[in-house]
Amino acid sequence: MKRPARKPRPRAAEPEARAKAQKPRGRTNAYFTHHLWVLVSSLGQLWRTPFSTLMTAMVIGIALALPAGLYVLLNNVQQLSSGWEDSAQVSLFIERDVAEKRILALADRLRNWEGVAEVRYISREQALAEFRELSGFGDALDSLAENPLPAVLVLRPTPAQAEPAAMGRLLERLRQLDAVDQAQLDMEWVRRLNGIIEVGKRGALLLGVLLAMAILLVVGNTIRLTIFARREEIVITKLIGATNAFIRRPFLYTGFWYGLMGALIAWLLVVGFLILLSGPVTQLSFLYDSQFRLAGLDLVTSLSLLLSGITLGLAGSWLAVGRHLQAIEPE
Repeated sequence: MKRPARKPRPRAAEPEARAKAQKPRGRTNAYFTHHLWVLVSSLGQLWRTPFSTLMTAMVIGIALALPAGLYVLLNNVQQLSSGWEDSAQVSLFIERDVAEKRILALADRLRNWEGVAEVRYISREQALAEFRELSGFGDALDSLAENPLPAVLVLRPTPAQAEPAAMGRLLERLRQLDAVDQAQLDMEWVRRLNGIIEVGKRGALLLGVLLAMAILLVVGNTIRLTIFARREEIVITKLIGATNAFIRRPFLYTGFWYGLMGALIAWLLVVGFLILLSGPVTQLSFLYDSQFRLAGLDLVTSLSLLLSGITLGLAGSWLAVGRHLQAIEPE
């Protein structure tokens, strides 16, 4: 007796299932392919009008370079002043009628104070000799009947005591000593400079906000003119069923390219400005026996500059397209 043959399994559903599985992948590939095509084609549109494109990008670049350059310069000044602040010291000018033995005893007592790292004694004769060497008034000083300079005790605080509040308390204690005629903090001007730097940074931030608004207006007005120039193309595209998102896409990528080109121009301007200043600054620091060098744009600042330009370009184009695209409808 023959066994009945097995019926083959239906395979008609396999191509259909495979097609269903490939449809989402195909849609995703088509989506990204279209975005890439629009990205390249929008750059091609800008390339066809190089002069106007360069002018717009230059305006954006200058607007971005102003606050960025100011911020970098303020950071360099702050780094330079922080090095000076580490060498803060207090000068105690001793009354002229105080004997040297008493001054040395005061110096030994101050060395035992908490927060005092070093005490250096400068006698009246040493102060006059140093002033004679540095001032160049040797002949005039020889005509003086007596030494007009007082003895000085120079105090260097510990790093923990170098904070502004602690230095203020130490300075008040030193001013109350009997033999001290005057106590002066030599680095007080550095702290004032740091206060000015903080004000400058806040001003740079406000300037950046104002210029960012200007960039939005520039990009928005440029995109608005582009929309009006392509009005008929937009109307025809809407007649064949294109959505606003589809029509908006090339204008957004145009704003992206404007922002990117403007940020690159701003980066080049700031770097060129720092290169021009680096030579004179190096010579000046050499005259003051310093190893200070101008710090350029680091990676974080450069990326922030690029992202700021791209964001402002996209935001300006989005505002312009959202406002003017709705007004263009087929009749």
